[in-house]
Amino acid sequence: MPDSRIGWITPDWPAPVSVRAGTTTRRGGVSTASYNDFNLGAHVGDDPNAVAENRRRLREQCTLPAEPVWLRQVHGVMVVDAAQVLAAPEADAAFTRQPGVVCAVMTADCLPVLLCDQDGTVVAAAHAGWRGLAEGVIEAAVTGMGVSAGKIMAWLGPAIGPAAFEVGEEVRARFLAHDPGAGDAFSPSQGGRWLADIYQLARRRLASLGIEQVYGGQWCTFSDREQFYSYRRDGVTGRMASLVWLQP
Repeated sequence: MPDSRIGWITPDWPAPVSVRAGTTTRRGGVSTASYNDFNLGAHVGDDPNAVAENRRRLREQCTLPAEPVWLRQVHGVMVVDAAQVLAAPEADAAFTRQPGVVCAVMTADCLPVLLCDQDGTVVAAAHAGWRGLAEGVIEAAVTGMGVSAGKIMAWLGPAIGPAAFEVGEEVRARFLAHDPGAGDAFSPSQGGRWLADIYQLARRRLASLGIEQVYGGQWCTFSDREQFYSYRRDGVTGRMASLVWLQP
């Protein structure tokens, strides 16, 4: 029987005491087969009852103040105020200033970015796959927070690492069109392709906004099968969740 204690990574950032945050791993749930064990995605073909039980364990073991605001992610840049939505909105980032509202994004190689301000008055979560990252989902999330970028800190959760994230020239070109210096985040691979460092690309975007306090970014979901889901590695797979909220 799977371990009932869920896997949980706590950000290594100096967030205010009012801010709670973390990322799940694939450990500690009841999903089977390709979704072993702690899949939180209801859209990937898993047994709905297993997903419901996994989400119940998440709420219970992490002492969440409410059900997370789950998004219908589309690799875009739409941002919502999590306190103002009634059902799962189509968006790739959420923010809130209201204590007790839990912002969440789901990933399985894409980069989860959690944000808060130094005063503990607003938090946000962004789903930054390469498309959303290139189009400005981090910038949109920061805009939604409505505070000076100099007061914001960011934590980069588990994503595909630079040794595994192979992309085509069109991906590199999208980033270079916005930031010529982004070429430093790409290394030549075989057949005219490139290895992309999504963490470095995110740090460049955050730095361009004036956000200097950036933490995390040391994982590789593709290579660490024991801890993480990876869509690129497995195809049919589960999803981790990255969450951030203000304690009521």
